[in-house]
Amino acid sequence: MRLTGKRVLITGGGTGTGADLARTFAEAGAEVVIAGRRAGPLEAVAKEVPAIRVVLADVTDEDSVEAMYAAAGVCDIVIANAGAADSGLLARTTLHQWNQMIGVNLTGVFLTLRGAARQMPAWGRMISVASVAGLKGFAYAAPYAAAKHGVVGLTRSLALEMARRGVTVNALCPGYIDTEMTERSLANIIEKTGKTRQEAMTVLTAKNPQGRLIQPAEVTAAALWLCGPGSDAINGQAIAITGGED
Repeated sequence: MRLTGKRVLITGGGTGTGADLARTFAEAGAEVVIAGRRAGPLEAVAKEVPAIRVVLADVTDEDSVEAMYAAAGVCDIVIANAGAADSGLLARTTLHQWNQMIGVNLTGVFLTLRGAARQMPAWGRMISVASVAGLKGFAYAAPYAAAKHGVVGLTRSLALEMARRGVTVNALCPGYIDTEMTERSLANIIEKTGKTRQEAMTVLTAKNPQGRLIQPAEVTAAALWLCGPGSDAINGQAIAITGGED
């Protein structure tokens, strides 16, 4: 599949899944714009591939998101990938922690997709990277799950608004991905429980019937499919990438 002539904006494009998305979409011929708050990781990815350029942006800030779109230009594909995770008992969760999870994982997607809706041409693709936590509850991650449930609802609603414009809006809902974010989750489990790394990994992979982490390339492959031939009728979907996890 070739995406020559298409411009792709990817938030959270400096690490993990975002970086994999950026590299692969560039390899498919697209002009790729990656956005995030930290220049270092973004520039490191951009140095690898000439078709990738960098825009500094904070997706939780309205003015910053508007400036991001002004710098990026009109985008045919927007992937709202920026996110963060935290864990702990809800009874011990502070309002600050709640606001952080909602701000990055839900408000950031809202601002990103709203900006896309305002400028996206006919034949457009909006993809939000949600989580399996947007499809079911997770103990010790209530604020994160609440935000990701919100992303799925936002995606499904916007899909109905954009349908007659030839634009599709879908969410990808992976399980634990083999990225830096999951490494931080492992470290948190080890610190709080005293488990070994392997024991902590078993905790994270136990609900996946395949007994493994999801690879970033598997999320990227699903995103590419949503942008390829034959995907026009795929709209308003929350696509689980979980190895069969219920």
